[in-house]
Amino acid sequence: MAERAPSEPWLPDLCRLPRLAVMLGMAELVVVVLALAPGGAHWDIDRFVTGSAFSLWLALTASVLLCVSRQWLSKLSQPVGAAVALFGSGAVAALGASMAYVIDDSLGYGLVPNNVSMPRFLWGSAATTTLIVAVVLRYLYVNDGWAAQVRASARAEADALQARIKPHFLFNSMNTIAGLVRSDPVVAERAVLDLSDLFRAALGAGESDSTLREEIELCERYFAIEQLRLRNRLRVAWRKAEPLPWRMPMPRLVLQPLLENAVLHGISRLPGGGEVEVELAQVGDELAICIRNPAPPPREGDILPTLDAGNDAPRTGNRHAQFSIAQRLRYAYGPGARMTAAWHEGYYQVDLRLPVATAGAGSPEGTGTASKRTA
Repeated sequence: MAERAPSEPWLPDLCRLPRLAVMLGMAELVVVVLALAPGGAHWDIDRFVTGSAFSLWLALTASVLLCVSRQWLSKLSQPVGAAVALFGSGAVAALGASMAYVIDDSLGYGLVPNNVSMPRFLWGSAATTTLIVAVVLRYLYVNDGWAAQVRASARAEADALQARIKPHFLFNSMNTIAGLVRSDPVVAERAVLDLSDLFRAALGAGESDSTLREEIELCERYFAIEQLRLRNRLRVAWRKAEPLPWRMPMPRLVLQPLLENAVLHGISRLPGGGEVEVELAQVGDELAICIRNPAPPPREGDILPTLDAGNDAPRTGNRHAQFSIAQRLRYAYGPGARMTAAWHEGYYQVDLRLPVATAGAGSPEGTGTASKRTA
C-alpha cells in the first residue's frame, strides 16, 4: 500500500457525502439483515421503520463525531487513534440508545421489546455501532490506500516519461542545431526554442494537467525538430476536423511519445521515410485521435495487436510506452478511455477515444499552425 504524506490524516474522511452514504448504507444493511434473519423476532413495517431511523441516527451521529475529530485522531498513532475512534463511536451509540430507551419507556410507545433490558439494549447498540464503524473505516482506509497507490503509479509513469526524450535524441538535435548555427541561424534559434519547450514539458509531466491545444503544439515542435534531422524522409499530415475541444484537459505528454514511436519504429527504419498522419475529430462526446504511419513488418514480440486503456493486458515487446500511456489515460478518464494499436498492410495505427469534458469544449480556432507541414 502506498504511504500517505506525513501531513495527510490517516483516518478516512467522513465529512464527504459519498463516505457518509457508505456509513448510512451499512447501518441500514444491518437492519435489513436483522429483519430477514430466520428465527428472530417478528418485524412489521412500523418496527422496520423505527429500527431504520434509530440505526441511521446512530450512524449519522458517529460519522459527525469522527468527522470533527479526524484531525485530532490522526495525530495519534494508528492503533491508539483507531481504538479511540471505535470507543468513542460505541460510547455515543450507548448514550443515544439510553436516551431512546428512556423516552420509549416513559411515553409507552413500545418500540423497544419488553423482554429487552436497558443494559442489553445499550450494549447491543454500542457493539453494533462499533462493528459498523470498524468495517466502514477499514473499507475506506483500504480504498484510500488503493487510490494513493494508483496515484503513485500514475506519477511514476509520468516520471518515467521524463526520460522518454532519450539522450541520443538530444545529441542528434544538438548536432543538427550546431550545423545550422552558421548556415541558417533563424532556423537554429527556432529549433533551440522547440527543444526547450519539449524538455520543459517532459520535466513537468505529472506535475499538472495540460490541454489538447498544448499537447498538439508540443507535438508540432517535436516534428519540427525531427524534420530538421530526417528532412524529406519525414512528412507530417495534420487533419483537424473543427470544431475541436481545444481546452479539453489532458495529462501532460501523452501524445508526443506516440508520435516518437511512429518516427523511431516506423519512418526512421524505412529507407525512403514516409508520412505520419494525425487525425483529430470530436465524435459525439468523445475525442477521436488517430496516428497512422508506414512501418516495416513487425518482428515477433515487437508489437501488440490491441491496447486498451481499461484493460490490464500483460506487457510484452518494446511497446512499454504505449502501455504507460494507456494506464495514464485510464487514471485520468476512467473506463471511458480507449486505446487500440495494430499493424496492418504496411501501416501502424494507434487510435484513441477519450471522453470530452464539458468544460473542455469551446475554442473553435486551431493551434495557429499549418494543418500540413512538410520539410
